[in-house]
Amino acid sequence: MLVAGIAIGAAAGVAAGPRLREWVDRRRYLTHGPSPSKLLELVVDDSPTGIAVVDGGRDIVLFNRRATELGLVQGDELDDRAWAAARKVLSERHPVDFDLMGDQRSQVRSMSVRGQARVLDDRVGRYALLFADDDSEIVRMESARRDFVANVSHELKTPVGAMGLLAEALLESADDPETVRHFGQKVQGEATRLGAMVSELIALSRLQGAEKLPNLEEVEVDAIVAAAMDNAELTADAAEIEITTDAPSGLRVLGDEMLLTTALTNLISNAVNYSPKGSPVAVSRALRRGQVQISVTDHGIGIAPKYQERVFERFFRVDKARSRETGGTGLGLAIVKHVAINHNGRIRLWSKPGTGSTFTLELPAHVQDRVGEPTAPQSPPGPPRPDPDHREDIRR
Repeated sequence: MLVAGIAIGAAAGVAAGPRLREWVDRRRYLTHGPSPSKLLELVVDDSPTGIAVVDGGRDIVLFNRRATELGLVQGDELDDRAWAAARKVLSERHPVDFDLMGDQRSQVRSMSVRGQARVLDDRVGRYALLFADDDSEIVRMESARRDFVANVSHELKTPVGAMGLLAEALLESADDPETVRHFGQKVQGEATRLGAMVSELIALSRLQGAEKLPNLEEVEVDAIVAAAMDNAELTADAAEIEITTDAPSGLRVLGDEMLLTTALTNLISNAVNYSPKGSPVAVSRALRRGQVQISVTDHGIGIAPKYQERVFERFFRVDKARSRETGGTGLGLAIVKHVAINHNGRIRLWSKPGTGSTFTLELPAHVQDRVGEPTAPQSPPGPPRPDPDHREDIRR
């Protein structure tokens, strides 16, 4: 009986062994925290960098979740390009860089992944350690920078080249006052265009850079509208276009008055430049759900749907010939977009070819204006438009 009891107790102990160890581990975790090896495992698994260890036979010894997400490890195999780098490391004993562009088997076809392979440890040199990181954003920014430099160079080259040719014509016509006057006006126009482009590039650089906006002040929306309409008056008069607006609203926002006026001036000037002679342009303001909406509506040529998401890009023009005629720099709407973003707002667009366009600058209302919101003032007549809340949202 004693032997049987000992045997039964031993069997019970063996059966309870895993549960006992689990209980001991849990108690140790609650008392002392995770062990160093467990902490290291958690760090590797949660790392934003893809990590994998492979031996000379291409057997993967260790990898984390990020390695799978980045395509470094696909299924149970190391990517061929990563394996080529690992083999070179194991034979030549120095780090090797490699690139992974997503393929059909990868979950990240649009990613640009860069990695490095190195020997894990000279003492255990039969293992290669591989790292991989998603460089898609860096590649995108570098591409945007190259495009921006190329666009700026091209846009600046045009007026500078024109001024050079006009200067030659002036020198050849020194004895003809009428010709000198004609070419002199042309030079002045190109110089004005060049100066406007440089000023807008500086403004855009300020808005896109790390420089913070100055202390925001309480700004009267009616003052912005009045100033912007005054700025666009000469352009509108030359095009025989009347700019109309609704009654003063008394609305206020927190912001930089100069930047907000510039943004609205760009919207009005854009509406004038792309409208036929004699057609009206309307500016309206409203308060809806704590947001001040300043809309500019024209009866112009409109914008095709395929271009509506691109009109806020730097130097993008739907009609390049018309932009040259009006002296546009291609930066006006890009500035509007960034002014809106820097004021925690957004710019929305509704447009229909042959009917016209409505650009709406939406900004958070000053907190005092949100109490007991007044009924939105009536907008002057304009082309048919859907409910503003259903217009396409352009925010980047």
